[in-house]
Amino acid sequence: MTDSFKPLSPQRQAHGEGVIWDDLMGLVRWTDISASTIYDYDPGRGVVREHVLPARVCCFALTHEPGVLLLALEKQLARFDTRDGKLHVLGDIEADVAGTRANDGRCDRGGNFIFGTLNERGPEQIASFWRYTPAGGLSRLSLPKAAITNSICFSPDGKTMYFTDSPTARIMACDYDDSTGEVDRIRGFAELSAGHEPDGSTIDAEGYLWNAQWAASRVVRYAPDGRVDATIELPARQPSCVSFAGGELDRMVITSAYKGLDEAVLKDEPLNGAIFIGTPPRGRGLPEARYGHKVVT
Repeated sequence: MTDSFKPLSPQRQAHGEGVIWDDLMGLVRWTDISASTIYDYDPGRGVVREHVLPARVCCFALTHEPGVLLLALEKQLARFDTRDGKLHVLGDIEADVAGTRANDGRCDRGGNFIFGTLNERGPEQIASFWRYTPAGGLSRLSLPKAAITNSICFSPDGKTMYFTDSPTARIMACDYDDSTGEVDRIRGFAELSAGHEPDGSTIDAEGYLWNAQWAASRVVRYAPDGRVDATIELPARQPSCVSFAGGELDRMVITSAYKGLDEAVLKDEPLNGAIFIGTPPRGRGLPEARYGHKVVT
């Protein structure tokens, strides 16, 4: 393990995911999909708080209201106020597609919530990538169907979208228009080794992509041309998502998961499922885009 990365708390998540730095609140937020729970961590106080939801929280986005989140639950979009626990369902996700649920997602630079789904019943590519606008419109992006959507993030200028179908072990890129949701020039960006899957990603201020690599025990920084630039090794087999954090966006938080690992592995490798925090070897983050707010570059 890179010496600077340590678990931020004693807790271990079955399926930690979707980590985000909430700059308005000064909190690290993430979800444990398996536990239907959102967590927030106050680095100043060293305190972790949890919010249990009535369905699995697969990903979420910040809004312009402090403490209010846009959630992608299993099959629904919802508004959730972390201050009073109120949940308001906004609409369905793939109600006509059996066996899928929401998965990875984040806001584009135009304030739209971009998220994808996954097939819980097998390897068939029946899942899609979706765009939920500030006006409440939901439409499918013209990207290939997938089995497990992941790695959704955007270049600093918002004109390039990155994404993956995790089992393909390939991160893709495309030209992207946040005002219309139109995509063009779909192309390969980075190839992973066989048996390793790209999971959650984030983009830093220099336009480099950081990807948490499931089954590879690492986070990798890719240059804009797809070249491997840096690697963070971790004592967890299934890193799942990565985000910059802190007032200067010079810290990094990495989620991991212990789901699917046998008892012997969990006993011998107790940091599976930990949430790691530390200082990356290089790079600083960008403020997380918020639902409904266009980022001016």
